This record gives sequence, C-alpha cells and structure tokens, in this order.
Amino acid sequence: MSRLAHLFLPRSASQNCYSSIKAAESQSELVAMNQQGQYGGGEAQGYYQEQPQQYQMDQQYKQPYQQPPPNYGQNYGQQQNYGQQEYGGKPFTQAFKVDRPKWNDIWAGILLILVFGGFVVVSGYTLSAYASTGNFQGGGFNDSSNTFGLNTNTLVLFAFILVTALVLGYAYVSLARLFTKQFIWISGILNIVMSLATAIYYFYRRSWVGGALWLVIAVFSIICFISWIKRIPFSVLMFQTAVDVSRKHGHVYLVSFLGGLAAAAFSAWFAATLVAVYVRFEPGQNPSCATSAGGGGSCSSATVIGLLVYITFAGYWITEWLKNTIHTTISGVYGAWYFAPNNPSTGATRGAARRALTYSFGSISLGSLLVAILDLLRFACSVARNQGGTGNGIADCAFCILQCILGLVQWALEFVNRYAFSYMALYGKAYFASAKDTWRMIKDRGIDALINECLVGPVLSMGCLFVAVCCALIAYVYLDVTDPAYNQGGSFTAVIVLYAFLIGLQVAGCFVVPLNSGIDTIFVAAAWDPQVLMQEHPELYSKMIAVYPHVQVCIRSTVTSIAISHSVLSCLALSLPRDPG
Repeated sequence: MSRLAHLFLPRSASQNCYSSIKAAESQSELVAMNQQGQYGGGEAQGYYQEQPQQYQMDQQYKQPYQQPPPNYGQNYGQQQNYGQQEYGGKPFTQAFKVDRPKWNDIWAGILLILVFGGFVVVSGYTLSAYASTGNFQGGGFNDSSNTFGLNTNTLVLFAFILVTALVLGYAYVSLARLFTKQFIWISGILNIVMSLATAIYYFYRRSWVGGALWLVIAVFSIICFISWIKRIPFSVLMFQTAVDVSRKHGHVYLVSFLGGLAAAAFSAWFAATLVAVYVRFEPGQNPSCATSAGGGGSCSSATVIGLLVYITFAGYWITEWLKNTIHTTISGVYGAWYFAPNNPSTGATRGAARRALTYSFGSISLGSLLVAILDLLRFACSVARNQGGTGNGIADCAFCILQCILGLVQWALEFVNRYAFSYMALYGKAYFASAKDTWRMIKDRGIDALINECLVGPVLSMGCLFVAVCCALIAYVYLDVTDPAYNQGGSFTAVIVLYAFLIGLQVAGCFVVPLNSGIDTIFVAAAWDPQVLMQEHPELYSKMIAVYPHVQVCIRSTVTSIAISHSVLSCLALSLPRDPG
C-alpha cells in the first residue's frame, strides 16, 4: 500500500508519504496486537454479570466523528456530500440526505396498489353476498344450514385465531423486553415443548401423518438448539443492545404495536373475505348460486380456486409489505443511533417512515413481491400435500422436494431483503442497487461471519413459529370439537388449519420486526463504516470481543485500510500544486 505514494508524487513528497503510511500501518498493527492481547484469549464467561472492560482507544480514534464512510476501494454508492456533513443533531432527512431523490421501482408500487384495489373489489362483492344470505349461514357455532362450504362457524374460529395471535405476539415481545438475557433460552425451549405437545396431540387423535411430521419438527428443533448453545453469548449481547436502544426510543415499540394491530385488522378482513368467497361461489345447495332465489349464479369450483389464489397472493404481498415498511422505518432509528449515539438525528422515525412510504415505496413493494410469490408457491405445495397428495408417490415426493427448494430460496431472499431495506432506509437506493451494494459490502468487510454467529433472527422466527403453531392447533381442536356440517370427513381441515397458521405467522411477524430490525441495521452500519463502531461505541465493541474474539479479525483489516487510505489521500492533497490566485 505504501508504494502507491511513488506512483503519484514527486520523490521528496513520496518519501514523506512513505514514512507516514508505514507509520499508519505500524500503528494499526499495534492496535490489533493490543486487542489480541487484551481480548484474543478471552472466554465468553460471566457475560451476564461482568462489567465490560473499557477498550483503550488509540489517539487516532479519539477525535469526534466528523468524517463520512470512506471509500474502501469498492464502489458501494456512497452519497456525494457526506464529506461535508455530520450526523448528530440534524433532522434525519438532512443527516441522511439523498441527492436528487426519486421514486424508485415505482412500477412495483403501482402494481401493489392495483392488487390491493382488486382485493377490495373482491372483498366488497363477496361480503355483500354473505350479508344477503346471513340467515342461511347462521349466527353462531353450529346453527348454519350450510353443509357445502365455510360459514359463520369459520368466522368465529378466525376470531379466536386473531385474538390468540395478538395476545401471544404482544406477550412474546413483552417477554423479550423483560427477560432479555434469558430470552433466547426461553424461545428455544418453548418451541421444542410446543412441537412435542402438538405431535403428542396428533398421535392421541390417531392422526399418524401429522403426528410424525410434528415429531420430526421437534427432533430437528432439539438438534438445532443444542448446536446453537455456543453461539448464544454473542446473540444475547446483540439482542441486549437492540433492546437497550429501543428503550431509549419509545417510537420503536409504538411502531411495533401499531404494525401488529394493522396486521391483525387486515387478517380479520382477509378471513372474512375468505369465508365470503366460499359462501358466494361454492357450488352445491347454495342460495347465492340460485338465480331463481335472487342469487347471482356463476358458481363453480374453478371460480372459488381462482379467487382463493388471488386473495391469498394479495394477503401475502400486503402483509409482507407491511412488515418490510415497519422494518425500514425502525432501521432509520437505529441508523441515527449508530452514527451519533450521544446526539442522534431528530425525527428519525418520521423521516424514515416518510422515505419508506414515498421514494422507497416501490422498492419495498418489489422486495415484498418476490417473497410473496415464493410464499404462495410454498402454500400451494402444502395444500397439495395436506389434502392427501396426488395418489402418486413420485409426484408427492417431488412436491416435498420442491417445497424444500422454495424454502431455501425464500430464506436467501429474505436474508438479502433484511439488510437491503436497512441500507435503503438510510441511503434511499433502489431495490436491486441496495441488495447488490449491501451484499458485496457485507461479504467484503467480513460482517457475514458475525451475522452467521447471531441467533436472534432464527430465534425470533422460532417465536413466530410458536405463535403460528398455537393458532393452527386451536383451529384443529376447534374443528374437532364443534364438528361443523361442512367439514364432515375433515374435507376442510387442512385448508383451515393452514390459513390459521398463516394468520398467526404474519401477525406475530409484524410484532417482532422491530427487534430484528435493530440488529440488522447495526450489522449494515458496521459493514458500512466499522470505524464508527470502535470510535462511538467502544463499550459495545469491547463486549463483542469479550464474547466473540473473532470480531477483531472481521474488523481489523478494514480499520487498517481506513488509516492507510486517509494517509494516502492526505499526502496526495498536500502535494497537489496550489492555485496561485
């Protein structure tokens, strides 16, 4: 690196620069050696009680943070004016200003609005038909004359499901705030117990296939949890950091609560529309199909299937967009804290929400669309398998393999989306540009190793799965106890249980988004400028090294390149001919 000076400077200037750069290299190596000696052999012992050691910062890093994220040799799309601005104290829209802002990926946003409009039309028409046949559908558990499709009995069930999802989702987040250190242990054990209980109940009801499936899930959960034990200390540290920041910014939990309510309200609307589609178009002894009785006619199974596919896709897309909008909004809050913890940008929640709902609306819609398509395909595979399969063993096996492949693709896509949306919240880039820049940045800076060590994302997913399993189990028990006429022989059990699982998963997902968003944003910001982590958050950095010593390996090379780059640029600037005027 020091040879770069000889390429651009006169001999006398290059000699001075050579000495300066070598000093920077030696200084960075000394800092790294001090870190290695202080933390390198440390074990993650006593991380629940011990006070962190104060990291002794080099004089080079004690200056107030006034520099933007430097260019590390890769083009990650830094904004042009960062060299003249500070983050602290300014409004969010100025601290993270986007030059020449534009509405990115607007076509996806328009398409989402059109899909939502179509959902409104279908819902309005079918709910009107449901209301016109209210006496036929009944008003309680088993007083309906409907023996061919879903009725008011199903609406009562979905009401129970929504209440369960709301209560458990809110309780889960509350437990995370109260028992931060024990939260990961509680989540893992709770998920294992719930999976085993569900398997036992299915076996008790002589549902051997379902019982075997849940037993496999329970065994897999046990294996995963045991393999995760050594990674729990680092995960607890990151989770504690995210919760501590959220406690200082009350808007984080306000956004979480409002997002959960919005998800529950939409889920109630979705459930009512689902039942209304069956009531209006399911063939059979259906008064809605009898034109002589004032019905609209045009009933067929194909119409029911087509509308169910549409509203399911719309439901997935809208709820994914809602979760990602919450995520992007909260990322703005954590980004403002990361770059200026003692004097964060003002109006971070409003500024990030405004950007998410305007310039980034199309980009969030696009990322949500890709996930929604995969969600729909996986749901279709689940329905095909749970409805008794095709009768062809090879085809059923192919469905199972396809579902696994789709699950892996969806996991990778959601992984990229999480960090791309955090990046988007701060810098306002388009979807594909954000995804590309974020992925390259995380890989090049070595932050992917830290992400792989952090269990908070998987643990929160396990919590959402726990809520979804509870909702599915309640649906199964409800159908078994009430035994509605339309479900003779269990013809609708699989579909209703899957929709209950879907509603519980999506509602719980909206509640836990803010907790995950904080950690994702910290990783993105650390990849963007790790020097800020050492300089503005020395206590957090020292804790990270104490519980996971390899952190310094991930960050050290980047900090060294920062020092060398600054030395080279300073030498170049001093050696340029001055304007005599």
